[in-house]
Amino acid sequence: MKLRKIKKKNLIIIIAAAILLIGGIITSVILLTGKDTKENKEEEPKEEKTNEPTVQVVDLNSTSRPYAVMINNIGAARPYHTGLQDAYLVYEMVVEGGITRYLALFKDKTNEVVGNVRSARHYYIDYVLENDAYYVHWGWSPQAQSDISTLDIDNLNGLTYSSPYFFRQKISGVNTEHTAFTNLSELANLVDRLGYRKETNKDLLLDYSATSVELPSDATDAINIDLKYSSSSTTNYVYDSEAKVYKQYVNNKEHTDYETKEQYTVKNIITYQVGNTTITGDDKGRQDLDNIGSGTGYFITEGKSIPITWEKDSRSSQTVYRYEDGTEITVNDGNTWIHIIPKSGNISIS
Repeated sequence: MKLRKIKKKNLIIIIAAAILLIGGIITSVILLTGKDTKENKEEEPKEEKTNEPTVQVVDLNSTSRPYAVMINNIGAARPYHTGLQDAYLVYEMVVEGGITRYLALFKDKTNEVVGNVRSARHYYIDYVLENDAYYVHWGWSPQAQSDISTLDIDNLNGLTYSSPYFFRQKISGVNTEHTAFTNLSELANLVDRLGYRKETNKDLLLDYSATSVELPSDATDAINIDLKYSSSSTTNYVYDSEAKVYKQYVNNKEHTDYETKEQYTVKNIITYQVGNTTITGDDKGRQDLDNIGSGTGYFITEGKSIPITWEKDSRSSQTVYRYEDGTEITVNDGNTWIHIIPKSGNISIS
């Protein structure tokens, strides 16, 4: 009986010791795990918070290619311009008959209505190339058709691809050729279908500053601007000092968006003059531009105008804009319009 009690007592002691041992192991594991977790957390780099402003007009880190849309700018079509405020960059150049057309560039936009779209001209291809863009147009001149083929331009043509990529709006009293529009969201699907390259091989044409750029000391006031392309076509700007943008007019009439009814505004303006000639034997009077080379012009922003130089070495090279001291310009955060005006026209800044 006594022996049995001793055995029982020893068994209890052994069990208690085992429990204590297991408990110690579990506690050690918990402490070690907690320590490792804490150390790991301390080793993780903390995300730095910054209040630095970022550029809004475009995503500077985006590698997507822009769409360069050929925009009809004849008087009958102008009231129906749609979506141009969302273009980060727009070129205006003269075409036949003294009228102009726009090349509006959209990057990472999904506008369902942009237009109105018109036919391609060959010298606009130079600016499609310098931005590594898809060329969006509805038809083409013989010269543009030849160059698009020869230069293997990734183009999206409304004559080839209809709805949902391109479509016509029903606009009463307006000729059919002025009613063509495109859908940027659907164009992305067309790019997939055609297997075009999606990532750009070029940097953005311009450098952007998220804060107001510091201008050279030779900047002068630029409140009223008149850019005369011909006797029938002048682009005008008036500076809005409160909004710090330029309100756009054409032939002194407000240039407004057909859908939003709001007047177009521009943050940065670049303008210069080049020679132009009528193509020999062209029965429509189509033009050639002397746009490869160099010259002088103006950079206009936030109520100031600064003399600059421009240089474009080839059709595909990017135009470089510099201050007179040779420093490349940086533009303010916002849309930019580049006006390339015939030497027979005029630039007036006051």
